[in-house]
Amino acid sequence: MVQSSYRAAVARLASAQKSGAGQPAYLRWVNRPLGRRAAAAASVLGLSPNAVTLLSALCSLAALLLIALLPPTIAVALGATALLLAGYALDSADGQLARLTGSGSLAGEWLDHVVDAARLPLFHLAIAVHFFRWSDSFWLVGAALGYMLLSSVWFFAQTLAEKLGQAGSAESDAPVWMSFVKTPYDVGTVYLTVLALPFPALFATLYLLLFAFTLAVAALSFRRKYRMLAAQSRPATASAGG
Repeated sequence: MVQSSYRAAVARLASAQKSGAGQPAYLRWVNRPLGRRAAAAASVLGLSPNAVTLLSALCSLAALLLIALLPPTIAVALGATALLLAGYALDSADGQLARLTGSGSLAGEWLDHVVDAARLPLFHLAIAVHFFRWSDSFWLVGAALGYMLLSSVWFFAQTLAEKLGQAGSAESDAPVWMSFVKTPYDVGTVYLTVLALPFPALFATLYLLLFAFTLAVAALSFRRKYRMLAAQSRPATASAGG
């Protein structure tokens, strides 16, 4: 009976998935399917979407403590990566569970956004602590803090742009190759670099390359969003002035 309920939930969620067009590759083809299965399991266990959100936050927090406080061994790298990816999958699962059970709420959506707003900046803060404790290159600490600032500002800019009306509708028919282009700044890709923690030079190189790519894409995104919002505001301004 439990297995049957689980399969039925997975099937229902699969038929009600949001379009993945324009979404980064890991999020589109790995994280959302994992989140679908986690949501189905949570529904069988009777968990609420908020409980899944909090479980996601706990997985992420445990991973960050491993990265910041323990030496970069292979075991630590594997454990931290697994926890990060589990937290990321559960972050997808809470919304899917809310749709499956019809239990979505503004409070739950708010809680999910609060956790999201904290998760990635805290990841980069944990990396900064890691560099401070286990690296001789203190400029890497500065790079991680810069990455933390960028992730926070970009998250806020995207969320606010959607709130103000520029919701990225042009991505609904984006070609498949766009998902692969976005892979370097996919959160899942960033988390996978943690596997290289036991190899300091490799990890630093991968981390800095992702930082540079993300910075370039964010700059283009800021410019595009500003122009689109400016264009949307002109008719209203003209009407008000008339």
